[in-house]
Amino acid sequence: MRPLIEVRGLRKDYRRGGDVLHAVDGIDLALMPGESVGIIGESGAGKSTLARCITRLERPTSGSVFFQGTDVTGLSDRALRRFRREVQPVFQDPLAALNPRWTVRRLITEPLKIHGERGAERRVDEVLRDVGLAEELMARRPRDLSGGQRQRVAIARAIVLRPSVLVLDEPTASVDMSARRALLTLLKRLRSAHGLTYLYISHDIRTIEETCSRTIVMYRGRLAEEGPTTEVLDSPGHVYTQILMSSIPRIDNATARQGRLRARPASGQQLPDTGCLFAHRCPRALPECAADPPVVQVTPGHRAACVLAERTSGPQ
Repeated sequence: MRPLIEVRGLRKDYRRGGDVLHAVDGIDLALMPGESVGIIGESGAGKSTLARCITRLERPTSGSVFFQGTDVTGLSDRALRRFRREVQPVFQDPLAALNPRWTVRRLITEPLKIHGERGAERRVDEVLRDVGLAEELMARRPRDLSGGQRQRVAIARAIVLRPSVLVLDEPTASVDMSARRALLTLLKRLRSAHGLTYLYISHDIRTIEETCSRTIVMYRGRLAEEGPTTEVLDSPGHVYTQILMSSIPRIDNATARQGRLRARPASGQQLPDTGCLFAHRCPRALPECAADPPVVQVTPGHRAACVLAERTSGPQ
C-alpha cells in the first residue's frame, strides 16, 4: 500500500531582517490511508507551518508533497483546487477561519458551490447530522455560537466535500474541557464512519495518545522522533521527548524524569545550523552532539535523531 500523503525533504524558510528562519527543516513523513498521525512539540517547533505547506496554503521553499503519488507543490490552480477538496484543514481558531458576516448555512454550503456540486441542500443536511449541529443554528453567525459549536461548523465545512484527509491543527485548543471531550469523540466517530485519514497537530500529548496510532515529535523544524504512539510516549528515545513526557503527571508513567529543559535562547540569538539543535537546552548533552545526530532505530518503525537513543539495530 502506498502512502496517501508523502512528504520528502520539506523545507520552509522565512526571512526576518538579515536572518533566515528555518521553520520546517528537511522533514520526511508518510501518511497511510486510514491512519491518524499526531505531531507534537513546543510552540515554534514548525508544526503549523508544516500543516500549511502540506495543505498548500503556503508554498514550501524546497522539497515535495505527494498526494496519491502526485507532487502537489507545483500544481496549476485548477489541479490545486481538486487537491484541496481531498485534503482539508481544520484550524485552532474557527473565528479566524470563518467569515463572520456569513450564516452557518452559507459557510457550509459555499465549498459545494465553489466546486459546482449539485444537491447542496441535501448534502448540508447530511453534514449537520454528522457533526451534531441543530437546524435552528443555521441562520446564526459565528459570533452567536459557542466555541464548541463554531468548531463543529469548521469541521462540517471541511468534510462537506467528502475529503480523504483532514489536517487538524490544534482543533480542540480553543474550547473548554467538556467541549474538548465532545469534539474528540466526534472526530473519532467521523474518522470511523467515513474512512478519513488524520494528521493531528496538538500541544496536548494526552489528546495525541488517545487519538493517534503514530506520533511525530518536532523540534525547531526538524523531526526529533517518530514511531508508534505507545512506544514514542511510553519509551521515548530522544531526550527531548523524554523530558516532555516526564513533565506530565501519569500514574502509569514508565518514563523516569530526565531533568529540566534549559532556557530557550534569547530572541535573535543565532544558533549553529549543524549538530543537534536541541543540544543547547539538553541536560545530558555530550561532545558528540556538536555533529549532526544519527537517526537511530530504537525498535522497528521507531526512530529518534539522538546519540543517546538506545539502539536495537544501529543507525539507519
